[in-house]
Amino acid sequence: MLISEIIRKKRDGETLTEAEIAAMVTGITDESASEGQVAAFAMATYFQGMSREEAAALTLAMRDSGEVFRWDLDGPVVDKHSTGGVGDNVSLMLAPIVAACGAYVPMISGRGLGHTGGTLDKMESIPGYDAVPDNERFRKVVGSVGCAIIGQTTALAPADKRFYGIRDVTATVESVPLITASILSKKLAAGLDALVMDVKTGNGAFMPTYERSVELAESIVGVSRAAGMPCNALVTAMDQPLARDAGNAVEVRNAVEFLTGVHRDVRLEWVVLALAGEMLSLAGVTDDRDTGFSIARAALEDGRAAEVFGRMVAALGGPSDFVSRYDDHLPKAPLVRDIAAPVEGHVARIDTRGIGLAVVELGGGRRKASDDVDPAVGITGLLDLGQAVAVGTPLCTIHARDEAGFRAAEAAVRRAYRIGDAPEQGDPVLKIID
Repeated sequence: MLISEIIRKKRDGETLTEAEIAAMVTGITDESASEGQVAAFAMATYFQGMSREEAAALTLAMRDSGEVFRWDLDGPVVDKHSTGGVGDNVSLMLAPIVAACGAYVPMISGRGLGHTGGTLDKMESIPGYDAVPDNERFRKVVGSVGCAIIGQTTALAPADKRFYGIRDVTATVESVPLITASILSKKLAAGLDALVMDVKTGNGAFMPTYERSVELAESIVGVSRAAGMPCNALVTAMDQPLARDAGNAVEVRNAVEFLTGVHRDVRLEWVVLALAGEMLSLAGVTDDRDTGFSIARAALEDGRAAEVFGRMVAALGGPSDFVSRYDDHLPKAPLVRDIAAPVEGHVARIDTRGIGLAVVELGGGRRKASDDVDPAVGITGLLDLGQAVAVGTPLCTIHARDEAGFRAAEAAVRRAYRIGDAPEQGDPVLKIID
């Protein structure tokens, strides 16, 4: 089957067969399709789209391009995937909460790129934590602890890795069917029984408009079900940082304080428990999402979730006393300084993407995939929309490596905050697609 003919057919808006899609994915995986051909296929799909059946076939072919996990556990295997945001450390609390309620959560996460943070980078700020264990250790930790937060191995959906890299440099990342296949191929390869999506919308999201976010959520839910995996999606607001802290070590600190009850950001808590309720319901642990929400809250309040988190960290090489002594273990930046509000009023608008870029300016994010990140730097105490401020009220605190990094981040933060009239506030969960 000629790759050029498959590209031509998609270019002309025709529907590809499963065999044609499988041949294309084989070409991507074994590199018998050149980089130019893969780019042409991506561009043709970007403009012509795919039917749900085509997207499901692409997802399954990409799943089968590498290893597919099979679990033999005494409970359901479920995960959550987020399209990414700023101050979005949900995974760090969500995985242990759901595991404490009787499900298994093999959470394969990614690194940050651009203005969005990466769960894997956050976990790697914990000394000794093995974020890319071998499969045997991964299976053992999931089975004994109930959850493991790790990174994607090279054996998992290798077609996606090459395909995404080419899409990233050919302006075709935003194609909804290709995003759908990229996300779901990895999740299906992880051997899940069910998946819950957290699709962000707003000025800090990958999909900034509500309509596009709903389109992506509906695509992922539909294709996942067509591929045989139950899936629901929540569309959640990302028009301000979800947690009050943004960075790597600072978000881990925020997560431990959330789990232990030291401090919980209200919007963050609502999103975490809503996702937990959805995961527990979809996986069959509870009969409905409201019951799932309630038992997730109980696991959080009675300390079971914090205990699971601590066991996971220790099982993957981190300190055995991490939860009780997190502040001793996490790296700290040498320069810590507040940014004061210049005028009186309320936080009227936050350029959330701008806050994420301020973290990048500090060295806590990546401009390109090969960049290293500084785990210690970040921003804490970010004010929420609607909060009242006086002249001199701290908008946030910057944790910097040096004066130059601080100045660059300060300028980005000042551009990101607008002081004026208080805006209306709503539920951070905007829509549930089930």
